[in-house]
Amino acid sequence: MSGNEFRFFLSCDINLPVTFRVERLEGKLPSSKIPNSADVDSSLEEKRPELYVECTLYLDGAPFGLPMRTRLETKGPSYCWNELITLSTKYRDLTANSQLSFTVWDVSRGKSEGVIGGATIHLFNMKKQLKTGKHKLRLWLGREADGSVHTSTPGKVPKEERGELERLEKLVNKYERGQIQRVDWLDRLAFKAMEKIKERENSKNGSSHVYLVIDFCSFEHRVVFQESGANFLIPSPIASTNELVTVWDPEVGKINPSEHKQLKLARSLNRGIIDRDLKPSITERKSIQRILKYPPTRTLSGDERQLLWKFRFSLMSEKRALTKFLRCVEWSDVQEAKQALELMGKWEPIDVCDALELLSPVFESEEVRAYAVSVLERADDEELQCYLLQLVQALRFERSDKSRLSHFLVQRSLRNIELASFLRWYVAVELHDPAYTKRFYCTYEILEESILKLGVVANGDEDGLKLWHSLVRQTELTAQLCSITRDVRNVRGGTQKKIEKLRHLLSGLLSELTYFDEPIRSPLAPGVLIAGIIPSESSIFKSALHPLRLAFRTTNGGSCKIIFKKGDDLRQDQLVIQMVTLMDRLLKLENLDLHLTPYRVLATGHDEGMLEFIPSKSLAQILSEHRSITSYLQKFHPDEDGPFGITATCLETFIKSCAGYSVITYILGIGDRHLDNLLLRDDGRLFHVDFGFILGRDPKPFPPPMKLCKEMVEAMGGAESQYYTRFKSYCCEAYNILRKSSNLILNLFHLMAGSNIPDIASDPEKGILKLQEKFQLDLDDEECIHFFQDLINESVSALFPQMVETIHRWAQYWR
Repeated sequence: MSGNEFRFFLSCDINLPVTFRVERLEGKLPSSKIPNSADVDSSLEEKRPELYVECTLYLDGAPFGLPMRTRLETKGPSYCWNELITLSTKYRDLTANSQLSFTVWDVSRGKSEGVIGGATIHLFNMKKQLKTGKHKLRLWLGREADGSVHTSTPGKVPKEERGELERLEKLVNKYERGQIQRVDWLDRLAFKAMEKIKERENSKNGSSHVYLVIDFCSFEHRVVFQESGANFLIPSPIASTNELVTVWDPEVGKINPSEHKQLKLARSLNRGIIDRDLKPSITERKSIQRILKYPPTRTLSGDERQLLWKFRFSLMSEKRALTKFLRCVEWSDVQEAKQALELMGKWEPIDVCDALELLSPVFESEEVRAYAVSVLERADDEELQCYLLQLVQALRFERSDKSRLSHFLVQRSLRNIELASFLRWYVAVELHDPAYTKRFYCTYEILEESILKLGVVANGDEDGLKLWHSLVRQTELTAQLCSITRDVRNVRGGTQKKIEKLRHLLSGLLSELTYFDEPIRSPLAPGVLIAGIIPSESSIFKSALHPLRLAFRTTNGGSCKIIFKKGDDLRQDQLVIQMVTLMDRLLKLENLDLHLTPYRVLATGHDEGMLEFIPSKSLAQILSEHRSITSYLQKFHPDEDGPFGITATCLETFIKSCAGYSVITYILGIGDRHLDNLLLRDDGRLFHVDFGFILGRDPKPFPPPMKLCKEMVEAMGGAESQYYTRFKSYCCEAYNILRKSSNLILNLFHLMAGSNIPDIASDPEKGILKLQEKFQLDLDDEECIHFFQDLINESVSALFPQMVETIHRWAQYWR
């Protein structure tokens, strides 16, 4: 539930009896005066109070139903009943002025002195919301509870008498109802401090008051008062202050009957003959074109849906219009749905990127989803691999476990070993999700059965059984690496000690990892066969999680290095790198190669995974050792005649990679950028790592709009140089190219809406809207060039002489 959304139940809809718990008394009871007479039994002086609580419901000042009593309680102080009281009256029968009265009686006293005290409490607050949680009622000593409308025994402490204790108890009530976030270590300290405040307040007041603690039951959402049969709330009297008045409309979200009737008449199937020959006017054509440019996440209004339905026949040659048309269909109407599906079959075939939209949770029709899969069949393996992560997530939105989509993914993977390996891993990771375990396990079984039934695979070296066994051994390998990581972490001492332990394990107890019995397909690159780990070239990173850097020998005589992490969720990094890979592909299709480094990432569990190791150094390390990026590049690519003493090719590579990642990190809202997670290869390629914050989230305050640090700009010759101008040109060109594919990128993120990736799962709708906002879809290409240049200038100005507070804050971001 989003922060701006308020869900509630109506009291008239709750057919449950009123229930609450009488917990305990707090405070010192008034002493009873025993007559000092010789004929009075001396045992009376030692007699303990015997207390019970009488509860009565009052509706508009009149008692309703029979009074309820708790059991007798003699063990005290403090007197604790902790007894659940269930009235015969139901919540739906309550009125706005419902009250509960509580009177504490002592049967050990005489008849004249049997009342300890009484108090009343309203069941609904001033905003007409049902009270929940614990409430502490101050008893009026020696008086029975008064249930009249204007009660003389209110349990609520008057405002003028409320102190720190009452304020804290109100916060505790919110905490127990889950309205305040729990932080165990901080909560323990807070409650200790509150006990001290309580003792101090009691000693100050002399403990002269007695309180009764009542606990009302809670519901999933708040309960708002409404009389049975009413369709409105009686408005509160308007105050003379500027206080906002909250109004709940129970009809919000419901269909307007007259509008629905008009829509049905306009869509009558009898109009099909008329609609077939209709052509939109110039104004209507402009409106339709505007609608077709809407991003896939935008909901169409009633008028827009009606317009597309009316001219559906004339739009059949417009392939972009199909997804918008299918959003207009009233799928609950069998005849209308049937006609829509007939038109879908005759429509101009849509592009693969638009077919992804039809697999989103918006479309439930099995025929529509099957049509989307038939379009996906046109995609080649390289393109399909770009979308595979999202297509696996789309299985959540299917109507059955053995869907057309799951069979399609399995059948395509049988023809491509990389697809088969990645599909198996993507599905295996989702088995941890209890809500969809059965769904993903079903796909896993279909994949296993299909591969095992294979004859000799295309390359002729292995059959289906051998291939599946090779894939399963990838899981066995990761399990062994998890075990090694745990053993290495337990070693006391510095990183060098842990490295020695790692190499000792690989050479001794786990020597079978040095030379595999049979080669295993690399989980990161299934086309590469790995034959064992090289202990002397393996190491450990100096980090809290102590990730392993492992060198594997390959069957072709070479080696490949990977990083294995345990204790970190890499699914978000995997998604970001997939997007970098996709965007790199989109840019290259437009003949723009920005020398990006989309290294491979594979999550092999919810807290483990592998990353491709790219030889490089962080900017923090480079600046520490060489003082500037230019000096570092001069070491590897010196050229006395080149710009800044570097070869022109190397500088061009650096400028292009800076431009590519500046645009991508802006679009994806990558946060937490610092000089340790910006890496530079010796050929001049800059790239980003560690994507724990995306879609605008950032742990640092006041992040600049563009993640462009001062050292990068200085390596281009400063903000006035021609190379910096070239950098801005590449940025604008890349931004406009990626904007053309905004629908594809938004569709892919929409398919991730049901995933457990942290920054998406927290609020999928908000995250996708933030992403959509970054594309500036209301601007044309020329306007976007000006927009992006202003964005770069704004960010760069924050890196040089700080003249205003905001600029100073942005400069602090990189420190």
